[in-house]
Amino acid sequence: MNRPITTLFMLMSVDGKISTGATDDLDVDKDFPKIAGVREGLHQYYEIEQTTDLWALNSGRVQAKLGVNAKKMPDRTPVSFVIIDNKHLDENGIRYFCALSKEFVLITSNAEHPAFNRKESNLHIIYQNELSLTDALIKLKSEHNCERITIQTGGTLNGLFLREKLLDYIDIVVAPVLIGGKDTSTLIDGKSLFSQKELSQLGVLKLQECVILENSYIRLRYEVIHS
Repeated sequence: MNRPITTLFMLMSVDGKISTGATDDLDVDKDFPKIAGVREGLHQYYEIEQTTDLWALNSGRVQAKLGVNAKKMPDRTPVSFVIIDNKHLDENGIRYFCALSKEFVLITSNAEHPAFNRKESNLHIIYQNELSLTDALIKLKSEHNCERITIQTGGTLNGLFLREKLLDYIDIVVAPVLIGGKDTSTLIDGKSLFSQKELSQLGVLKLQECVILENSYIRLRYEVIHS
């Protein structure tokens, strides 16, 4: 394979939502700890997250929601981070990920992104006129020796990974809550299918493991079947 092996690792509600609402002010990381019946088992997701790949791919929007643009500089970790971003990270956000990451790779189509103003030994920029996840993954493996990567992006980017057949494994922690709302982001968003001719774009899964966790949480692990 000329790209890294990918695993989509996410926390979602029973109805497949990965946010608590339709605005950036609402977020599971900020809101689930406030909800009785949900907060008690939430730690299990973060504990499992610590066992994922040493390469992690996120979106700038999600990270901005988590407040990295205002955070103090963290200690360095052994994890290398890849961020897809055009406009959500400011210079402090870039400095934050340079401090946090073993290697930090920014994927952007914005030639004026503030990352271009930083000179850090572990900062690498993949500039694309138009986002190509396939090309980005190929470069991550060929230029940065990335063999396996965990994906934790929003529903729209997750949908692009699905449609471009770039997901190999799915690892989902299901929280015991129903959220609802047709405008609330789900595990897979993006373009809907409109004809039976497009059914080949579905992600057919083979169950590897179903684990009943504490406090009514469930972990589901699948392999994606590539035809």
